[in-house]
Amino acid sequence: MDQNLVPLYEAMTEYHENRVVKFDVPGHKGGRGNKRLKEFLGESCLQYDVNSMKPLDNLCHPVSVIKEAQELAADAFGAENSLFIVNGATGAVQAMVMSTCKAGDKIILPRNVHRSAINALVVCGAVPVYVNPGVNSELGIPLGMTPEDVEAAIIANPDAKAVLVNNPTYYGICSDLKRIVEIAHRHGLLALCDEAHGTHFYFGEGLPISGMAAGADMAAVSVHKTGGSLTQSAILLMGKSVNADYVRQVINLTQTTSASYLLMVSLDLARQNLALNGKALYAKTVEFTEYARREINAAGGYYAFGEELCNGRDLYAFDNTKLSIHTRAMGLAGIEVYDLLRDEYGIQIEFGDIGNILAIITGGDRALEIERLLSALSEIKRLYGRSPVGLYDHEYINPTVDMPPQQAFYADRESLPIEKTAGKVCAEFVMCYPPGIPILAPGERITKDILDYIAFAKEKGCSLTGPKDMNVERLEVVQLPQ
Repeated sequence: MDQNLVPLYEAMTEYHENRVVKFDVPGHKGGRGNKRLKEFLGESCLQYDVNSMKPLDNLCHPVSVIKEAQELAADAFGAENSLFIVNGATGAVQAMVMSTCKAGDKIILPRNVHRSAINALVVCGAVPVYVNPGVNSELGIPLGMTPEDVEAAIIANPDAKAVLVNNPTYYGICSDLKRIVEIAHRHGLLALCDEAHGTHFYFGEGLPISGMAAGADMAAVSVHKTGGSLTQSAILLMGKSVNADYVRQVINLTQTTSASYLLMVSLDLARQNLALNGKALYAKTVEFTEYARREINAAGGYYAFGEELCNGRDLYAFDNTKLSIHTRAMGLAGIEVYDLLRDEYGIQIEFGDIGNILAIITGGDRALEIERLLSALSEIKRLYGRSPVGLYDHEYINPTVDMPPQQAFYADRESLPIEKTAGKVCAEFVMCYPPGIPILAPGERITKDILDYIAFAKEKGCSLTGPKDMNVERLEVVQLPQ
């Protein structure tokens, strides 16, 4: 297909040039009804913020320009079909799970998944079979799943319907995706990829294999993260084995009927840009990241880790566009470095957790900004570095699952002070956000190790989300029969 084409963008431009009189929603009427909003976002933005209509197609049932834009995206990403998502990769991940699993069906997945996958289990009633990822004890972070562990889980659960794989994790770590897909297919399971952080795998050179190239049945791609579209826009990719029309029906159960054309046009334009310029953009990204990694490691104190950690098993490949930096060795939690960068140096990175930080770098960055980050990290080390004694040394805790997420979430509950919940079954989520990987999910046993982790995260200033109690001083637990 001709990747120069941008059908949705062109239809929007034509609509705007026709000076159509607006007697439909949205009520701001191109900004005239909300002058302050127009001043904030700009008149052009609000003129293009329109509702579905025949000339512009409808995301719930695309038959013209949106359909064409999705076909171009499928071609660019090497998929059979694609669907635009205006609820982020969260919506795409949930669509993958909910279109492959019904209530009571089993799905095999690593426990270090984004909360969106477990949310889908709460909604549809599917049952997780967790494969514990490997752990790097030096960094304290979860790695990937080994093909052997995935196959063992499939053999132990022959009624499972699908396998879900992170490709990559937030830290840039990849499992042996191709082998896992082959194993899943050999046993008659669908292979699903959460590629929220892997858009660039489809267009860069020398990067880990993408889901579609590995033969996966579906992949959730968060184009806004590293692909250049607007925040909240994503694409769900599908292979030949998947009925895209059924998946669209599943998406329409939860996705808005008033899809943002700003988000959809941004996907159309981002796809064109990636197809035409992606190779050069991601070559620049890798150049920036590799330079930063070398400089950080040469300076000492921090450890910017990379492909040297690959072991061919649970860390099969590493995403070299990720600037993942271990901070604990110099006596600072990742969240402390995150806060210092923002508050003292005016630098916003993606996240900081207990022992690591992540800076997202793309071809849209500039060399001067990379140098500013390096200088700030050096100053933080000089001014705030100390002994690591007393810091929490691991990010991942193997869960004990006592009941399925849906059963626990909708069970009778009682609220207890968090310090009195050890041994109870959690009825809600607890996580640091970002990255949004649950520390606790509904149905999991609360342990002292988990409570210590939560207390340490609160002490260091991590943004804890999920519980009904916004202060995370109480937890809702399942009220078990006496």
